[in-house]
Amino acid sequence: MSIALKQVFNKDKTFRPKRKFEPGTQRFELHKRAQASLNSGVDLKAAVQLPSGEDQNDWVAVHVVDFFNRINLIYGTICEFCTERTCPVMSGGPKYEYRWQDDMKYKKPTALPAPQYMNLLMDWIEVQINNEDIFPTSVGVPFPKNFLQICKKILCRLFRVFVHVYIHHFDRIILMGAEAHVNTCYKHFYYFVTELNLIDRKELEPLVSVGSGGKL
Repeated sequence: MSIALKQVFNKDKTFRPKRKFEPGTQRFELHKRAQASLNSGVDLKAAVQLPSGEDQNDWVAVHVVDFFNRINLIYGTICEFCTERTCPVMSGGPKYEYRWQDDMKYKKPTALPAPQYMNLLMDWIEVQINNEDIFPTSVGVPFPKNFLQICKKILCRLFRVFVHVYIHHFDRIILMGAEAHVNTCYKHFYYFVTELNLIDRKELEPLVSVGSGGKL
């Protein structure tokens, strides 16, 4: 990443604290392997494929946490421009509106301003990935039977952040000179979720026609 981009994507801009992997664990090693593949310039389609002999749940867990961290960073760079005045509804253009539901305070899908939706979303994901019953960090502790279903929901909701940023705030990303970085992050995400069938193709439709963001 260039010095300019490092200044754009700095620690102070992160929307939430980064979740890290414990050194010495299998997931830490998988994370290092995944990062090495990306940094080596390997084709993104190849980089997302499950390594031979590795557990799919571990591979998915590593990527869910990594995408959470990366998308946090992207949204953090534009969150001061995403306000209740500029974005009174969490949407992706006139055709797509996203409503929040968490079976707690919001038991029914509820229309919310984008920044409020984002806060609830990131809080909700943090609870999931820090829950040892869902994302176990101890060796030998199995993943829950519904692990992939939980990850699908997390990834589907993270995708909505991309949709909102691309459609409503990409001019700001361009002004910061960060479009290549965001595009690469989106492509990595897109190839991963389609390689492992983690998001319904219908959910991906909002970015199919969004310039460089959707045309891979």
